[in-house]
Amino acid sequence: MKAILYVIAILAIGGAAYFSYDHSQKFAALEKDRVDTIATNKEVLADTAIADKGVKEETAKLTASKESRDLLTQTVSALKSTGSSLTSDLANLKKDLKVQEEEFAQLQKALDEVNAILANLGGGVTIDTLPAKIAEIEADKKAKQAKLEELVTLGTGAEKTLEVGRAELDRLGKRMMERSTRISRNSLEAVITAVNQEWGFVVIGAGSNSNFTPQTTLLVQRDGVKIGRVNPSSIEPTQTIAEIQFDSLSPGARLQTGDRVILAKPATN
Repeated sequence: MKAILYVIAILAIGGAAYFSYDHSQKFAALEKDRVDTIATNKEVLADTAIADKGVKEETAKLTASKESRDLLTQTVSALKSTGSSLTSDLANLKKDLKVQEEEFAQLQKALDEVNAILANLGGGVTIDTLPAKIAEIEADKKAKQAKLEELVTLGTGAEKTLEVGRAELDRLGKRMMERSTRISRNSLEAVITAVNQEWGFVVIGAGSNSNFTPQTTLLVQRDGVKIGRVNPSSIEPTQTIAEIQFDSLSPGARLQTGDRVILAKPATN
């Protein structure tokens, strides 16, 4: 019984030793793996650090490259803008130069005209003596202007006088026409074409066309001798009916056809 126990104890001790050894071997292997792993990790970390450093350096280079590219892009844009501005300025300068050339041509033309005018003025007039010549011309112009104003004033006065004269002539003309009319009326003679003793009127061969009016008093003549008067009562264009003023008849006289009538009161002049 004890022998069995010893055997079991020995087996147990042997097993324990075996397991202990086995574990120690495994532990040693694990330790080695751990150490190897640590070493590997250190190498990996070192490689990673180197790689990180390289990445950082490349990143820095890339950033610098981007900055350089951006700066270059900005510089190119600025150069393009400057080029466009210079092109525009050049075009403007060309335009200005063309305008200046045209102005110069006009100035040259004006100068040629001035020289021609100076030559026409005579007397050796030059640009230096031109102000004095201009002053002389201005003085002459003022004198002529004053003379012109004087002539205009005289002309205006003459026109007014002429207008007054024309008005007077018109007035005298009208007066002469009126006088001629009155004279013609004073010399008017008409013939009695009919007589009605019963009703006391006569018919005269003249009317309103001869300027007879109801206020006109007519003398009746026979052989140049006044024998009575008649007063118009009805006037037509070519004949007049007049009433006989019996109290104006000469003693024993009777009006008859063929007697002549004239104005009793001649028109005044």
